[in-house]
Amino acid sequence: MSNNIAEKLSTEDQAAVQDVPQRIMAAWAAHDADAFAATFAEDGSMILPGVLRQGRNEIRDFMVEAFGGPYRGTRVTGTPTALKPLSEDTVLVLTEGGVLAPGETEPAAERAVRASWLLVRRDGQWLLTAYQNSPMHRA
Repeated sequence: MSNNIAEKLSTEDQAAVQDVPQRIMAAWAAHDADAFAATFAEDGSMILPGVLRQGRNEIRDFMVEAFGGPYRGTRVTGTPTALKPLSEDTVLVLTEGGVLAPGETEPAAERAVRASWLLVRRDGQWLLTAYQNSPMHRA
């Protein structure tokens, strides 16, 4: 099978895949842990520095606590830097972004990240099966 994106994903699927980070940003801006978790597959995983949450419920519970604590008042940003179809129903998206403190338009160096988003198509919907981010800059 060719590595040509157009041969593996329709234009509609490419747009739907690229919309997943947008859905995360919107859920974060609303501090809506349910909407955030809904972007994940039921058995999805989220890996952050020092954090592993497995399953949509654990991810939602983590975000409820985070939005009420360290992420209160923040937003998140992410720009896709690569879209790598692995099959017709699996895509790897790479992004750069991070957490925005109130008033920021770009993340401070200590909150800037690079992330990988492994998406799967289930019942016609693109969902995160695995998300992982790492600091963009060394401490």
